[in-house]
Amino acid sequence: MSGTVAKEIEQLLVAAFAPSQLQVINDSAKHHGHTGDDGSGESHFTVVIESDSFAGASRLERQRMINRALGDIPGQRVHALAINASAPGE
Repeated sequence: MSGTVAKEIEQLLVAAFAPSQLQVINDSAKHHGHTGDDGSGESHFTVVIESDSFAGASRLERQRMINRALGDIPGQRVHALAINASAPGE
């Protein structure tokens, strides 16, 4: 993880979910020259997060929770965000 957007994503997710595990992976280099690559080097990310907050929530609910916590980042400041969200023990 590097860059200001990645750090902001990490800070927002830590504040919202107090995760037991969190990885924010910048996948932008894999998408260089493709649709959505704005040249910033911070256009595509994968988030791997584990938190008690996701217990009992469906995959779609978890994605919505994360997107809400990230505000304008998904879809506006970042072209693509892959999410792998789980509760402990899953």
